[in-house]
Amino acid sequence: MTALPQTASVRARVPVTLHRATGRPAELVTFHGLPDAQEHLACVLPYAPQAVPLVRLHSECLTGDVLGSARCDCGPQLDEALTALADEGGVLLYLRQEGRGIGLYNKLDTYVLQDQDIDTFSANRIIGRGEDERDYRSAAAMLRALGLTRIRLLTNNPDKVAQLRDLGIRVEAVLPTGVHLTDENARYLSAKARTGHTLALLKGASA
Repeated sequence: MTALPQTASVRARVPVTLHRATGRPAELVTFHGLPDAQEHLACVLPYAPQAVPLVRLHSECLTGDVLGSARCDCGPQLDEALTALADEGGVLLYLRQEGRGIGLYNKLDTYVLQDQDIDTFSANRIIGRGEDERDYRSAAAMLRALGLTRIRLLTNNPDKVAQLRDLGIRVEAVLPTGVHLTDENARYLSAKARTGHTLALLKGASA
């Protein structure tokens, strides 16, 4: 198990109302001393004290989350997660990992390549970056700071599960997200499925 820093801690709580979570009050929690020194955020919706909470690790996607880009499924996944958390409570970790960790400008550079029928993972390699540069040490530290070592994880990405378990977080159940397949993101989702994401794509989706 990889050792985690002991400096991660809750610094501030801000009550908010999430329009995507049917108006249910939530708390935004900030942290300091995280391994990557990024401004990650936790959104906590009340859950039963003895429950193993539902948790979603969501990597920031400006184009999908804010601008509604149809190129990916990030925006619909965020909506789905917030709806599920509104129903039963839990925690959304909003992680500053734009473009699977390569940053916003690099991600936009890969969009040019994707327009030439190069898949998202190959495009990352062409610009000299890794297919997926994310690690979840900060996510594990955030969960520990919130007092969570046992969770149910909402994800289709087995790498998130493996990394969290290696970091000492007990993932007791993995709940798949929906497959938000459209004509615009079919190639993107197919590429994710080829790299290990548990996505049951419909027959006929573009390769």
